[in-house]
This record gives sequence, C-alpha cells and structure tokens, in this order.
Amino acid sequence: MLMTVSCVYKLRRHLAALLLLLAVSPAASQNVPQSLPPATEAAAVDTAFVVVNGEGLFRVRGITAFPAHTRAAGIASRIEDLAKDAAFDPAKLVVAAKDNHMLILAGESLVMTILDEDAVLEGVQKRVLAEVYRNKIIAVIGAYRHDHQPKVILVNALYAVAGSAVLAGLIYAVIFLFRRMLSVLERLFKRRIESLEAKSQYIVQARQIWSLLTNSVRLIKVSLILVLCYIYLSTVLGLFPWTRWFAANLLSQVVNPLQDIGNAFVDYLPKLFFLIILILITRYLLKLTRMFFNAIAGQRMVFSGFEHEWAWPTYRIVRLIAIALAVVIAYPYIPGSDSAAFQGVSLFLGVLFSLGSTSVISNIVAGYTMTYRRAFRLGDWIKVENAMGEVKEIRLLVTHLRTFKNEEVIIPNSKILNTEIINYSSMARAGGLILHTTVGIGYEVPWRQVEAMLLLAAERTPGLSADTKAYVLQKSLGDFAVNYELNVYCDKVSGMPQIYTQLHRHIQDVFNEYGVQIMTPAYESDAPAPKIVAKENWYAAPAKPPAAETKK
Repeated sequence: MLMTVSCVYKLRRHLAALLLLLAVSPAASQNVPQSLPPATEAAAVDTAFVVVNGEGLFRVRGITAFPAHTRAAGIASRIEDLAKDAAFDPAKLVVAAKDNHMLILAGESLVMTILDEDAVLEGVQKRVLAEVYRNKIIAVIGAYRHDHQPKVILVNALYAVAGSAVLAGLIYAVIFLFRRMLSVLERLFKRRIESLEAKSQYIVQARQIWSLLTNSVRLIKVSLILVLCYIYLSTVLGLFPWTRWFAANLLSQVVNPLQDIGNAFVDYLPKLFFLIILILITRYLLKLTRMFFNAIAGQRMVFSGFEHEWAWPTYRIVRLIAIALAVVIAYPYIPGSDSAAFQGVSLFLGVLFSLGSTSVISNIVAGYTMTYRRAFRLGDWIKVENAMGEVKEIRLLVTHLRTFKNEEVIIPNSKILNTEIINYSSMARAGGLILHTTVGIGYEVPWRQVEAMLLLAAERTPGLSADTKAYVLQKSLGDFAVNYELNVYCDKVSGMPQIYTQLHRHIQDVFNEYGVQIMTPAYESDAPAPKIVAKENWYAAPAKPPAAETKK
C-alpha cells in the first residue's frame, strides 16, 4: 500500500511540473535572448544534474573556477539538509530577486542561486525557471521524507527479496526450457543433418551445422537471461533512494559505450577503406612477385649470375621490404596511432624486441648470408665441428642435418657462419670424393707388394667410382712399420660408412691371402708365428660363407 501511495505521489508531482512548463513556455519563448548558443555549443557547456533522493531534479551550469558538479553537489546537500529537518515546512520556500539573480530561500538560508546562464541553458526566463525549481524542490523534499521512512524501506526490501526470488525462478525456467529445447532439436534434426552429410558426400559437415544451431540457441538463452537481469536491476535498484539514480541510468551505461563505438566506427570508415585498398594492392603485388621468383626457381627464367637456389631467399627479402613499406604507409591510418599511449607502447615493444632478438636477428642474417655464399645446398653432406650429416632443411634461424645414424642435428645459422664447413658433396659431384685409410706394414715386406695388395683390395670394394683409379701414399717411415695410405674415389657420399666397411674387410682378406701381417702400432719383438688368418679359417663359427663359395 505504501509503495502504491509513493508511486501516485511521484506521478502527480511530475505531471504538475510538466503542466507548469507547458503553461509558461509561450511567454518564455518571447523573452529568450536572440543570441542563444546553438545546440552543439550548449551540449559542450559544463553542466551537471542536481540529484536528490535518487532523482535528477534539473541541470545547473558551471564555470572553470566553480565546476558544475561541485555546484550541483552543494545544492543537493542543502536540499537534503532541509528534507532531514522534520520541523521545516517545504511551503516556506520563497523565490527572491537580488542583483539580477533569482534566489530560492528557506527562511534566511540560501538554497540555490539561478543565474542568467541557467535561464539560457533551459530557454526560459529566470523567474519562471526559479518557480519551476522551487516546485521541484518542494516535491522532492516530500518524496525524500516519504521514501526514507522505515516502513517504506522495509516494504521495498521485501519487494526486492521477492523480485530476487522471481528472477531466480525465471532464470531456472529459462535454463530448463532451453535444455529441453536442445534435446528436442537433437531428437528431431540431428539425425537428418547426419543423413544430409552422407548424401552430400560429406561436403556438408553435420558437426559444423549442429554446432551453429546449438550456439544460436545458447546465444538466445544468454540474451534472454541478460534482459531479465536488466529488468530486475532497474526495478529493484529503483525501489531505494540510494540506488535510484543508478537504476535510471543503467541502460545508458550500456548503450552509451556501444553508441560511442558505433560513432567512432562510422568516423573511421574512410581510413578503413584506405587500409583495405592498401592491403589488396600489397597482396596482389606479392603474388606477382612470387610468380616471378617461382619462375626463376623452376629455371623457366634464367638471369646471368643469379642462381636459381637464390630465388626463394630473395623473394622473402623482397616480401619483407614490401610489407614493411606497407606498414609504414598504413601506420597513420591505424586507430589510435596518433595517441601518446599507442606510441609509448610501440616504443616499449620495439625496445623489448631489439633487446631480446639479438641472437634471432644474427641467425636470420647468417641464414641469408650462407645462401648467397653457396657454401652448401639441400642434399649436401657437410660437417660442422663434430656434426656430420645431410642438409635436409635450411631455415631462417637454423639448419637441419640428418646424420648417418638417422639423427637430426639442428645447428644455429650464426654458428655455421662463424665455423669452418666441410662440404663432402661439392667435390663428389665434380671429380669424386677421396676416401682414405691407413695400414702399418713391417719393413721386411716389399713396398711394391704392399701397394699392389692395397690396390687389389680397392678393386674388390663395390661402390667406388669406376672413372678414377685408387692410389697409395707412403705417409711415414715409423719406428717399427711403414704407414701406407690407400686413397679411393667415391661419388656417393651417403654410402661412406658402408664403403669404408667393405674396404677394410677386403684389405684384411687380401693381406691374409698373401700371408702379410698388418703391424700393430708398436711391439717389442717379432711374434713366433705371423699374425695372419688362414683362408680355411676365414669363416670360423659362427660366421657362414656366402652361398657362391659353398657351391664351389
């Protein structure tokens, strides 16, 4: 009952104020100064609402020395003091003129001063405006005293509790209803969507369609819950004078930012169109550039002094320069690029990048430098310090090698640039790679026989180059043996371990056949019997002879 009386009282108050404004507007319009500021200028004037009892009574104007919000807060404080004074009769408020100003007085106490600027802001005469303000103050004092009564606050609190219970019930009902709706949709449409997927040869993805449908239902559910929460907050917060002003402006708190975003987007559209055109032009030019370097890489276009292996690294450099140029052109058109915050963040990120990317930049530069140095290329077998393997991939930062044991070694490009590189494949392609091994043979064995046996072992070894002949070098005359070095040619670097193995096997076989002992690095005296293996013992258990020799 108290809630109904309060609403009727406020409605009557607002209707009276509206009728008074309508009654005085014809007379006021005849006395409005001819030099009224345009609407856009009035909107830029510093104004603030006088808020009492959670209700915005009217706007007041401020100046630099006395801002509007400070003036409005002072007026509201004086009105609240009058409302709290139960002995004060609101009907005793009077309007008085003094020094070209209109005053609203409560006895001898000043409530507020009405200036010419306030009248210009509202578009009415000062006296008329003063009467309107007086009536609103009288009404709000009555409402303040009514709304702050303990009984009214208790009843409104009960309404708030009931509203909270209703909100909880409605949210539960919405969640339950949409859960049932999803189950019904799944029962009615999911199988049909899956059958449509099968009929369309999986061109239509059932999972994507079902996900789109369920997400749409969930979006509707969330939107409905948000609407219920807004209605609840605006109703419950409007019951109490301390939160009524926030309830009245609740919608604007959400709409105003969205409106500002929309206006900013509309204002930004010309710059956005420029950026879109710039991106399209840059992308088209990069496609043409890629086609050009693709033709060079495929050797459909040949330029003297420009290797086809350089095509893609050069394309990456050109692409980087083109993108950097496009970013420089687009920078002034990026939203917020002219703000100090944006520039400060850009500078901070640039410093972080320069401090933290020293090794990255050095590896990138090293990667391009290696490409144009032609130190190696994909498929080459190289050795970098203790790592030897086939070049499988050359990236901006690192190079990937695959060793003979199928291990992947990743080496930073800066390390490769500062280290000597042994390229086994470059000479293997040209004249063949020379493999070598050393044996020590005693002085009692004729060197001509030793060299002939080593060359015979080379002839028996498969995988060697047929176009070049092996040769023997006497590396040194040691204390107990002559060190012979057998050199053979091979053009397949990937078979080096197997070739070395076969070569060593045949050297042992040939020396055993001719009864020549391969010396150890040092000894004190000759052995009673030569350290050789007789042919009949070559395949001692568990070794087995090849099938061809078994048939013999």
